Amino acid sequence: MNLTELGYVAGWRLARALPRPVVAAAFAAGADRAHRRGGPGTARLRANLRRVVGPDLPEAELDALVRRGMRSYARYWMEAFRLPALSPAQILAGFRLDPAGVDLLAADVAAGRGAVVALPHAGNWDAAGAWVAATGWPITTVAERLKPEAVYERFLAFRQSLGMEILPTHGGDRPAFDVLVDRVRAGTVVPLLADRDLSARGVEVDFFGGRTRMPAGPALLAVRTGAPLYVASMWYEPDAACASLEGPLPLPDPDSAPLDQRVRLLTQRIADALAAGIARHPEDWHMLQRMWLDQRSTDSGATPPAPVTGQA
Repeated sequence: MNLTELGYVAGWRLARALPRPVVAAAFAAGADRAHRRGGPGTARLRANLRRVVGPDLPEAELDALVRRGMRSYARYWMEAFRLPALSPAQILAGFRLDPAGVDLLAADVAAGRGAVVALPHAGNWDAAGAWVAATGWPITTVAERLKPEAVYERFLAFRQSLGMEILPTHGGDRPAFDVLVDRVRAGTVVPLLADRDLSARGVEVDFFGGRTRMPAGPALLAVRTGAPLYVASMWYEPDAACASLEGPLPLPDPDSAPLDQRVRLLTQRIADALAAGIARHPEDWHMLQRMWLDQRSTDSGATPPAPVTGQA
């Protein structure tokens, strides 16, 4: 077991063994230290939040926002470590989806048409996935193969223990996207992180006035299956992780344009809806990595891997 794996194991064990107020205070203190230190991850969060709030917010207010953002990120990890020890009733009580969103997803699952949900790196997406499973709805998503492999296996077991089917982004028996198509057509809820993809395969979009790339997976999956496509806004309240859904987004007419153009159009619609949600709760957007194409990459390896739901 290497040091990275030891760190995750220690986090899981200590966060579950100690009372929540003690653990929460410790994680908040760690977030404040990271904020004061101003390392690469904190600096990147500051730069990203500056894009969100615009140039007119005074530096002191931006600094306070970054501090809250680091605390929110620490809260995510604290709650993720504690999730496996919670009962289904506690999981259901610890996450709230707006009533309209509950009704929409319930109807989609009951009708057997499934649903695609585009997520930001915000709030607590692990708690959201666990809530869907505890509600009794089928849920499938993808997760990046982390290095070392032992850490990936622990994250995989963790999410499976919460009732989620997790597909690897690569190295599975079948391509993840093909499996997701089958799952959606069988009535499954498929959440996918959608706010960052700086690979050459990402779709270039406008986001808070700058150009970035976002994964094509959510839009392509909706276009391929005809399933309803929602965009989630995710944030924290003092007593729970919360979310609301926008949608279903209108899908481009199949005869209106070639497939790649329809996917680009729909991905921009996703980007617009994500931006609206992030602007409402910027302190809960956990983007400690390079986001826009005109930013220099200064955070390589500086932050832990983004957990639960991945990109198809």
